[in-house]
Amino acid sequence: MNKELMEALNILEKEKEISKETLFEAIENSLLTACKNHFGKADNITVQIDRETCDFMVYATKDIVATYDEVEDEVTQICIDDAIQLSKNAVVGDTINIEIKSKEFGRIATQNAKNVILQKIREEERSVVYNQFFEKEKDVVTGIVQRYIGRNISINLGKADAMLNEAEQVKGEEFKPTERIKVYILEVKNTPKGPRILVSRTHPELVKRLFEAEVTEIKDGTVEIMSIAREAGSRTKLAVRTNNPNVDAVGACVGMNGARVNAIVEELRGEKIDIVNWDENPGNFIQNALSPAKIVAVFADPDEKTAKVVVPDYQLSLAIGKEGQNARLAARLTGYKIDIKSETQAKDAEGFRYEDYMYDEDGDVYYEEEYEDGEYEEGEYDDSEYAESEDSTYEEEGFEDSAYEEEGSEDAAYEEEGSEDAEYEEVDSGDSDLEAEDTSYEEETEE
Repeated sequence: MNKELMEALNILEKEKEISKETLFEAIENSLLTACKNHFGKADNITVQIDRETCDFMVYATKDIVATYDEVEDEVTQICIDDAIQLSKNAVVGDTINIEIKSKEFGRIATQNAKNVILQKIREEERSVVYNQFFEKEKDVVTGIVQRYIGRNISINLGKADAMLNEAEQVKGEEFKPTERIKVYILEVKNTPKGPRILVSRTHPELVKRLFEAEVTEIKDGTVEIMSIAREAGSRTKLAVRTNNPNVDAVGACVGMNGARVNAIVEELRGEKIDIVNWDENPGNFIQNALSPAKIVAVFADPDEKTAKVVVPDYQLSLAIGKEGQNARLAARLTGYKIDIKSETQAKDAEGFRYEDYMYDEDGDVYYEEEYEDGEYEEGEYDDSEYAESEDSTYEEEGFEDSAYEEEGSEDAAYEEEGSEDAEYEEVDSGDSDLEAEDTSYEEETEE
C-alpha cells in the first residue's frame, strides 16, 4: 500500500475539493506522458492504479517475434528469447506485458509528469471554484475589501476574488481594506485564468436578497416581494403582500421596533427604505406607492398603463419628492406612468370632472359618463359618501376647510377673526345656487 500517495490525495481532496478519481486520472495521464517522453511513444503503454491501496503499475504490451533481426521497433516488439525469460508461456506471434519501472525515467520525463499533475489540479480547482460561484449567481455573498485597482475594488470572496466596478458602486460609499461588505453577484465567467466574478452594490436585487435573508416570513413564502424600485444610496421602495390574513406583510418586514429593516438600512449605509402593501387594484397600489403623501383620487388606465393622481395642494411637493424621486420610484414600482396634479391644477384642467371618475369601495369605476339630463347611467350615488364640493373639500379623506386656512389657501372657508362681518363666505364654486347652511351670523341682533 502506498501510504504517502494516499495521504497526499486525501489532503488534496479535502483542501481543494477535488475528487480522488480526478486525481487518479491525472496521475495516469502523467505516467503516460513520462513514458512518451522516455520511449518516444506511448501507444502500447498501460497504467493501472489500485483505488484502494494506491499501488500502481505501468507496463508495455509488446509483440513477440522469432529473431532479433525481425525486431523493427524495440518499444513495441520483443524477441522470443527475451520473452521466454520473462514468461515461460511466451509464443511467437503472441503479446506479452512488460513492466516499466518509473524510477528509470529521466529528469525531463519526471518533470513533465509532475507538470501534468499540477496542471490538472489547477484546472480542477478552477472548475470547482467556477461551479461553486456559478450556483451563487444572482445571490448575495459577504466579501472582504482587498484593495483599490484604479476606481474599481477587488473583493475577496474566499476561494476567489471578485471585481466591484465603478459603475456598480454607490456614489459616496467608501471602503477600507479588510472591511466586510455584502455584494450581489452579477455574473460569473469562466476564463483560462480562472473564474471572473462581477459584483454590484447598486442592483435592486441586492435589497431583495437582504430582505429574504433577514425576514423569516419571506424565506418561508408567507410574505412575498412583488416589486422593487431603487435609487442606490438614496431610497428604495418595496411592495409586499401576504397570503395569510393573520400576517401583516409590512410589519413582518419592518420587525419589532424596526429591528429587521434597520439591519438592512445599516448594511446599505443609511439608504432609506419604504415598504408598502401591494394591491391588485392599480388605484390602491399607486396610492400606497406614493406614500407618505396623502392622495385625494387616483384615475388609473390599466390598458395604457397611465394614471392621473390628485393630491391636496399642500401635499404636492411631498408626493413628487425631492427632484421627483418619490414619483419616479412609485412609477417604477407600479409600472404606471403617473401624472400628479394638485387639486387647484385639477380643477383648472379643461374638461376635468370628478364625477366622471367615481370609484366604489373596491376601486372599480362606479360611473363612467353622465346623461344629458344630469342623471347617471347606473343609479344614483350617495352624496354624503362620494360627492365632493367644488372647493376641493373631500369628506371621505377627512379634509376640512379649516385645513386650508392654516395653509393660507385662497379658498379659506372662514374670514379672519375680528372681522366686521363674521358671516361665512361662499367658496367660489361656479354654482350660484350653492349656499352654506346658516348663511350669516350677525354680531348684533337686528331689530
